[in-house]
Amino acid sequence: MPTPIKRIEMEFLLKLLYDDLIPVKYLQGQNQYTLSLTKPAKGQLHFTSDRPIEGLEKNDRLQLMFNYHGQIITFPVKAESVRDTQIICPMPEMLYKNLARSFSRVSTPPDLQVEFSFHGDRYSLSYPKTSEFTQEEEPSFEALDPQNLKGLIEQMEEWIQIYASSHKLIMFKDTKPTEIEEILLTETGRCIYLPVTTKGLPADDPYPVKRLVTEGRFKRYLESTGVIEKSLDTIYTQFLKDKFDAGILSDLWVPILFHEYVVGYIHIWIDYFREDLKPFDYLVIDTLCQFAKILAYSLKINGYFEEGKLHNEPFQGKIIDISASGLLFAYPNSTFASTLMPDSELQVKLISPRRIVNAKAKIVRRYRDRIQSYYGCQFQDLEPENIRYLFEKIYGKPFTDEDAAFLSGEV
Repeated sequence: MPTPIKRIEMEFLLKLLYDDLIPVKYLQGQNQYTLSLTKPAKGQLHFTSDRPIEGLEKNDRLQLMFNYHGQIITFPVKAESVRDTQIICPMPEMLYKNLARSFSRVSTPPDLQVEFSFHGDRYSLSYPKTSEFTQEEEPSFEALDPQNLKGLIEQMEEWIQIYASSHKLIMFKDTKPTEIEEILLTETGRCIYLPVTTKGLPADDPYPVKRLVTEGRFKRYLESTGVIEKSLDTIYTQFLKDKFDAGILSDLWVPILFHEYVVGYIHIWIDYFREDLKPFDYLVIDTLCQFAKILAYSLKINGYFEEGKLHNEPFQGKIIDISASGLLFAYPNSTFASTLMPDSELQVKLISPRRIVNAKAKIVRRYRDRIQSYYGCQFQDLEPENIRYLFEKIYGKPFTDEDAAFLSGEV
């Protein structure tokens, strides 16, 4: 993900643009322009371009970039004034570094068409959706038989009895989330883990792919329901006290996820009178999460979601910009748009007069405005000859060592 640069460092870098005459690049379709900052960055940025920028008008937005000691810095600005090669812009709100993509994005060539379809199965189900869905690999089964759903549940219950005093398996097919834990599960798709109820939720999540509801995430949920900031600690403390008063020593809620849906959850806990049991640790979380994955897979192969399976029809989005490593497209806000989740994989067909490139792409980020949603996609496993072809098609020139030095790596 791109990292915003803090204000003091941003002011320092903008000062260097003028003091050290660092060139600033602007890519417009297949044209590349070099801009120089002609006055110190104070309130406005005064640029001179190496030649007039074709079609640039007042209020147009530009995505600019420069290379500082091998680190690519990028920032968006709006043209306040355009006169021949002289461009005046307001100070940028933010500079960014550590971009995830590998090449700079530009406007799409007019003779390049893009068509999408989903990679793999897609479903429309009545279960609650999570807004923080992460695509996971198919689980490993070892001694478990996913075909035998009843036997799988029995094996899970036998294992739970070793570590917990009580448990519940809840499916959302005939019931809706009502308890605060159920709502958190469905909103985040994460586990609620209280190793010791009197000590509260974890402050941090140690998993690389986030798996736990932290104390901070819990309080953000409370804020989203209208709780004022000064009441957050009081309500959080009462939440923990209610657990203690119910006789619960250790508590764990694990969602059962199928695609972007939370189809149910497994809840296990330890009562205070069970002195022979230790509070849940991360091994218990890992094992129960694996059971949840296998349970979701078992439900799938036993036909529980078949009625909600959708036909994989191609669709088209509005391409905002494109690079040799990914693209950004927009789609009107709708029920269909809500199925395009981060980590979803798409089949992308890039159609030009000379060649059709079939690629797989992963949605790596999503944001929305009042009218439409925007999806940043990264191409997956493109063949070298396709990368070279796309580069030449998009940027209008051969892929040289100089281009690699500037456009590859951090951009």
